[in-house]
Amino acid sequence: MKKVELLSPAGNLDKLKYAIHYGADAVYMGLPTFGLRSNKKAFTWDDLEYGIEYARNHNVKVYITTNIFPRNHELDRIPDYFKKLSKLNPDGLIIADIGIMELAKEYLPNVQIHVSTQANTMNWLTAKFWYNYGASRVVLARELSLKEISTIKTKVPDLELETFIHGAMCMAYSGRCLISSYINMRDANHGDCTNSCRWNYKLVEETRPGEYFPIEEDETGTYFFNSKDLCLVSYIPDLINSGVCSFKIEGRTKSEYYLSIVTRAYRKAIDNYYENPESYNPLPFLAEILTTSHRGFTSAFIGEHQKDSPELQNYESAGATQYYDFVAVVKSYDNKRKVALIEGKNRINLGDELEFVTKDNVFKKKIDKIINIDNQEVNKVDPNKLYYLELDFSIDEYTMIRRRNIKISEEEMKKIIKDDYISLGQNLKVLKETFV
Repeated sequence: MKKVELLSPAGNLDKLKYAIHYGADAVYMGLPTFGLRSNKKAFTWDDLEYGIEYARNHNVKVYITTNIFPRNHELDRIPDYFKKLSKLNPDGLIIADIGIMELAKEYLPNVQIHVSTQANTMNWLTAKFWYNYGASRVVLARELSLKEISTIKTKVPDLELETFIHGAMCMAYSGRCLISSYINMRDANHGDCTNSCRWNYKLVEETRPGEYFPIEEDETGTYFFNSKDLCLVSYIPDLINSGVCSFKIEGRTKSEYYLSIVTRAYRKAIDNYYENPESYNPLPFLAEILTTSHRGFTSAFIGEHQKDSPELQNYESAGATQYYDFVAVVKSYDNKRKVALIEGKNRINLGDELEFVTKDNVFKKKIDKIINIDNQEVNKVDPNKLYYLELDFSIDEYTMIRRRNIKISEEEMKKIIKDDYISLGQNLKVLKETFV
């Protein structure tokens, strides 16, 4: 059986390298002009060329995002874009608009077309249309259940199916949201979303300006657009058996730490399933995922929901939960001196207990010595500066360094995993050791 693909976001060259280092089989990326990313630190043409070559040298595929919904004036620029892109020979194009798909077939006839989740493919007949029209893969709408996904694969067996397995959820159908555009004149469908759905909303009656009425009986207001984050780590066996060939991680505005840890967790989870399909246990991988910033987790529409299944929305707060701080990343390790060169991301103080997350292991270490770049001992690490840490174990470049900032009770921990995607009957030992 061919192993399912793990597909991670690459918002810039650094993130591309982190995604590859931590186990992605493929990455998706693109220029801000025609993809759903509006980011000054995103790719240039030189970056794109280098990134594709770098990925290819690591046997990783690259899919280019061209999934905006263009206006007439934007169409005129796409042929030149595709002509230039054809020289780089990417592995696939992610497209939502039929017009752009027409141009792709003309200018990049040998490059696979993947229909974006923005196209809202909800049923097998639509999937069959895309296949007949020339698409090799469809990124399914996030509103589908396992049963619906399986039906699509049965009806259109030669079409590759990709689905999101982790990340932020949009309140609109598969991300086709207009709230940001309406409120801030920043178009989410051109990669410029302001996350307006996370804001606190109250009701105002037309003839009573200034009088605000909470829609829920809660003095803090109502976050009725604020979705929890998607987490399908326990559904890996079911999704593989349903016929999905690619698991996609969402991470448009996330840090290197988030990208690395989530990619690493799903890499290990996928490999664990293929090695021991009868005894797959998602809890160790969920424990790692919980070390990233999140808004609570949901399995969304994928499973058969029960009465006590939690809501998809987070009605309490738009803020994220964060049990760990990302404090530094390793740039290199000197075996002779037994020191790691690190770049600070948050402050580290002498005596802090830190965790070093490599591709394979997590090492814990109390920091006894910090040396600045001038080889002077100091008592802290400041962000965006280079330092040496004395370590008695070898670690590689891209190692993530984190610090625990909050401990939670066992009751809170059970609440976190009490969802239809994790059974409380499973062994909680790993999560207890990590969080209690």
